[in-house]
Amino acid sequence: MARMPVLFVGHGSPLTLEQPHRFAEWRRWGEQLPTPKALLVISAHWETQPLMIGAVQTLPLIYDFYGFPPAYYQLQYAAPGAPALAARVRELVAQQQIPVADRPDRGWDHGVWIPLLGLYPQADIPLLQLSMPGHDADALMALGRALAPLREEGVLIIASGLVTHNLRQWTEDGVVAPWASAFDSWLAAALERDDRTALRQWATAPGARDSVPTPDHLVPLFVALGAATPQEPVSFPVTGFEFGSFSHRSVQWGTGE
Repeated sequence: MARMPVLFVGHGSPLTLEQPHRFAEWRRWGEQLPTPKALLVISAHWETQPLMIGAVQTLPLIYDFYGFPPAYYQLQYAAPGAPALAARVRELVAQQQIPVADRPDRGWDHGVWIPLLGLYPQADIPLLQLSMPGHDADALMALGRALAPLREEGVLIIASGLVTHNLRQWTEDGVVAPWASAFDSWLAAALERDDRTALRQWATAPGARDSVPTPDHLVPLFVALGAATPQEPVSFPVTGFEFGSFSHRSVQWGTGE
């Protein structure tokens, strides 16, 4: 079996559902990826301490957004659960002495199901969500390293967030703020050269203060980075900005070959 790549997906808001070109990009990306045995997703929208394992069966989706059209709250993503993957995750994190608990009643939030509607719209691949246990880059990279053996077992690890996420400084659609452009470009360059020291110091990067006023949407990146091998090929299957200054840059480490 091919070694699965690792992904960071710029998941977007429910408004992304109104952007057919974004879903077309996700669809093309999904078609180019090897077919995984299971999906393991770490979303910016579920933070706990300690690490938690979500539902291992199909539950109603979490519509963790407000004031959107009623049709958004009718969307479904009824993928099968992944109890075997949950057991394997428990084993791997225990080996690294990472505390973990279970939350079997916790369904999938929009950081999971919105991008998966594009990447894997058939919803037929077993799916498991893990929480994000804090914002510390080193701890999140350690979690990624603990999960990395799953890549050899056919599991696609997906971290879901956004590179720039400032809900207080909207710009007009099609107008990208200089701070957003600067941070997005800096991050891409640091990822291309695999400069993990610089990446851990992202808060000092150009445009960081305005692009990342809170770290929750950026730091899932570090789980994916930890699961990736140093100097592994990196690519950006999706780039660009939406709704002004929200970067949808997505990252892939490895090729799956």
